[in-house]
Amino acid sequence: MLENLSDIIGILATVIGIITSVGFYLQTFRIIRRKSSADVSVKAFSLFSIGIFTWFVYGISLNNLPLIISNIVALIGTLSVIITYFKYKK
Repeated sequence: MLENLSDIIGILATVIGIITSVGFYLQTFRIIRRKSSADVSVKAFSLFSIGIFTWFVYGISLNNLPLIISNIVALIGTLSVIITYFKYKK
């Protein structure tokens, strides 16, 4: 029973982690749509990336798939914001 509960919590944590990463992708799409990154703080997204990368490495050290998956999705999102920031920087 506890294994099933642990599996359910792991799946839920992965899904919620991915959902919370959607905001990063929305910011990327907004930059592309407006063709401007003037209102984006690249410093903030750089700090997000460092923190997310740290959680990703921690997930690997624990062999914790929910941490690994959700943080890969989040890291790709923050890096996409940073890349589009520099592409559309005026």
